[in-house]
Amino acid sequence: MPLSRIADIDITGIVSQTDYTPSPTAWEDQVFYFLLVDRFSDGKEIGYRGNNGEIVNGNGTPLFSQEHAGNISHEQWVANGQGWKGGNLKGLIEKLGYLQRMGITALWVSPVFKQVEFAATYHGYGIQNFLSIDPHFGTEEDLINLVKTAHEMKIFVVLDIIINHSGNVFSYNPNRYFTTDKDGISYIDPRWDGNPYEIAGFNDAFGKPSIPFSSAATQNTKEAIFPLELQDPKTFTCKGRINNWDYDPEFREGDFCDLKDIHHGSGPDDNYEPSKALKVLTEAYKYWITVADIDGFRIDTVKHMDTGATRYFASVIHEFAQTLGKERFFLIGEITGGRTRAFDTLETTGLDAALGIDDIPDKMEYLVKGYRNPSDYFDLFRNSTLVNKESHTWFRNKVVTVFDDHDQVRKGNWKARFCAPLENEKGWKFLLNALALNALTLGIPCVYYGSEQYFNGHATKDCDGNDVFLRESMFGGDYGSFESSGYHFFNEKSNAYIEFAKIITIRKSELVLSRGRQYLREISGDGVNFGLPKMFGTEIRSVVPWSRILDKQEIVVAINTNYNESVTAWVTIDNDLHDVGSSFSCIYSTDHNQIHSTLNVAALNGKSIQITVPAAGCVIFKPV
Repeated sequence: MPLSRIADIDITGIVSQTDYTPSPTAWEDQVFYFLLVDRFSDGKEIGYRGNNGEIVNGNGTPLFSQEHAGNISHEQWVANGQGWKGGNLKGLIEKLGYLQRMGITALWVSPVFKQVEFAATYHGYGIQNFLSIDPHFGTEEDLINLVKTAHEMKIFVVLDIIINHSGNVFSYNPNRYFTTDKDGISYIDPRWDGNPYEIAGFNDAFGKPSIPFSSAATQNTKEAIFPLELQDPKTFTCKGRINNWDYDPEFREGDFCDLKDIHHGSGPDDNYEPSKALKVLTEAYKYWITVADIDGFRIDTVKHMDTGATRYFASVIHEFAQTLGKERFFLIGEITGGRTRAFDTLETTGLDAALGIDDIPDKMEYLVKGYRNPSDYFDLFRNSTLVNKESHTWFRNKVVTVFDDHDQVRKGNWKARFCAPLENEKGWKFLLNALALNALTLGIPCVYYGSEQYFNGHATKDCDGNDVFLRESMFGGDYGSFESSGYHFFNEKSNAYIEFAKIITIRKSELVLSRGRQYLREISGDGVNFGLPKMFGTEIRSVVPWSRILDKQEIVVAINTNYNESVTAWVTIDNDLHDVGSSFSCIYSTDHNQIHSTLNVAALNGKSIQITVPAAGCVIFKPV
């Protein structure tokens, strides 16, 4: 029987039977990979390398190759994008070797808890039962086996969780705000205006509000909300959906569309009074740490929570995890609204890191593609009055950086993956540089599933702004990337996969590349006139170099935003760490013939080395 109430859980008994995996020494040394379970693996693939490195044969879904692109019509492919596709935890377990060999050391897994029965919330953010795994994804035992297997392969697991809201577990009985839809039909649309709405009832398994909106209304774990303690009507704010996403308190009290906002408590941050609902949810997530040995949580929609509520949750979870030997249990907050809000929220709440989904991915993507000044990106990591911290001691482990993700709130209606043709027809040429820039600059790098395989999902004119186009299936099914059907993408021979694995191997071996200070470097074509690389007109087609420095070691990395030809430039290095005539050796280049070549330090602009970077390429140089 599945658990139905918090009061039935014996956490002490579970803890007494379990040995727990310690936290990593430093999360900034890790490389994350984020996936949506429903869109990753259904366990039916063949022709890929299993966890033991051997090719998996048999009958099933074969490996994609480029001639399979567009093997179904665009219209059919678009129609196929909605709803459950079939990815599950067992399939994910079987692909951990694919991730390990790429260099991934931390897995960020989308929410796996029981969703409302009547809605196709395949993404996992519409939770109906916080104590049960959704059968689409598998079982509690599958989650336990995933974490156990990952730990055996030296991969940590961070679980995506939601505190801000539940799924669509009740229906309103609205009395205001008429809306007319595209067919001319008028209906009452409950929108936030600061006042509560009447409730028609908890929703049953068919989405009908047939269950009284009262405590302990049902024992059926497919209906209403669980644990049972959450069936208290005081669990919810009941104020209708958010219309203005930037107006406070609307964005804290309102619903995410039809997802129902949970009331967390009240009061100032230093004397916050948590609600019963917040305490119950905190206990539920403590349960999942104990039973599955989870290493961290990525907390959804933190902007929409009281900071006092976030502080309460972070404090309780951190303290509890420490009793299990998880001294650095990792709490990542999804904090939209800009860098200032993210910084202030971390400092106030005790969360460990923010997910960089605003400025960072925008400037990272378009720098690599040649449409942003490099300083726009690198200045995000500079010490400033905004941050009031030394950059290398704050940003290196306080921001999880991405350039592709499943929401892309920054792009409005034109959501698109990095390699999407609507963004830049040469985007695929620069993919490795985006992966390298993400991995070799400050922050904790995170790869979004499929990016390493050049996924090119993008909004189309008939379906602008739909998140589904960022969520193709790695296992193919009827919604594979490149408008394909019937072929999977676990290809360890793709160039981006191979080269990124090499870069991550170097990152792991050179501590300076994960923990060092960071400096955008000046360049010169003639050895006389130096300056930071910058755009001319609307583009930059140039060498973009930066240094990472830790103690007395400097490593120089450079990418080339020119996709047609290699570029050579003098690059300034630290004046005090190197002697004229000393040497740097190439430890990585996308031109393999360049590896092991050496450069001599010259007395130009202080000290400099002359670097050649292949077209749309990347190089790494280390002192000999």
